[in-house]
Amino acid sequence: MAQTLPWFVRARLKTRQLMLLIAIDEEGNIHRAAETLAMSQPAASKLLKDLEEMLGVSLFERLPRGMRPTWYGESMIRHARIALASLGEAGAEIEALKGGWAGSVAIGAIAGPAMTLLPTALARITRQHPELRISLLVESSDVLLERLEQNRLDFLLARLFERHDKRHLHYQALAEEEVCAIARSGHPLLAPGAADLRQLAQARWIVPPEGSVLRHRFELMFRAAGLQPPRHVIATAALVFMTKMLEESDYVAVVPVDVARHYAAHGVVAILPLQLSCRMDSFGIITRTDWLLSPGARTVLLALQEAAAEIYGTPPSPHA
Repeated sequence: MAQTLPWFVRARLKTRQLMLLIAIDEEGNIHRAAETLAMSQPAASKLLKDLEEMLGVSLFERLPRGMRPTWYGESMIRHARIALASLGEAGAEIEALKGGWAGSVAIGAIAGPAMTLLPTALARITRQHPELRISLLVESSDVLLERLEQNRLDFLLARLFERHDKRHLHYQALAEEEVCAIARSGHPLLAPGAADLRQLAQARWIVPPEGSVLRHRFELMFRAAGLQPPRHVIATAALVFMTKMLEESDYVAVVPVDVARHYAAHGVVAILPLQLSCRMDSFGIITRTDWLLSPGARTVLLALQEAAAEIYGTPPSPHA
């Protein structure tokens, strides 16, 4: 008995249809989606209609002012992103092999391990494999996980929380992350006995953006002591702005200890002599279980795990 062909072969699924699904999701209506793909709206409508008829479901709700994916549509869009990203990776790897390179690897990291783990690991890997092209995005865990889901990053050094969807993720814990307060050299709060929690509540602070875990725990630290959280704050995750602002003002900032030690070692800031009770959860290596890493990405991941074993005492993961 002949093997039944996969549905996408029988449907003669076109890459343009997958691109159209993503474009409609991003643009919110089929007119703008068609424009981004340089096709007419009637042609786009026919592509979508043919796909919906083949699947036997509606992929989008037609609303007065646009279109919204149905549950079927959300599932199809997610797999469309994976399929197109995989094809893109295939093309990139072929071009890399043709050009004598070993491919490109995109890493996402939060600030702490970006300061401590990545420089050690990447310096080693680039000496051993100078042909690898590596890109790094330093952002919050929420942003990085979104980019990982969109296949824009190969793997992460970040955190997972209860609110995150972990169905297609593998997490290898590496280390916990302490936080501290930093300020410019000569700041009044650096004087002996000056940096108590009550004094810190009156200071001007540079803090993480609203909604971040560290911001929540920072404010909770003051409330637990019966104090109102600092009122005069600048919210940002931009380290370049933060260090410059600290240098030119009496602001204080809350940052991971690894970040603070890096800038303090270069004389940019000083660490306040007070242990903060707010802490961050452990961070680790996050990979996707429904996505195969390229040979180059696996090489970098192994180097990171080896460096993590040296720096944090973390054993290599059997899922690497």
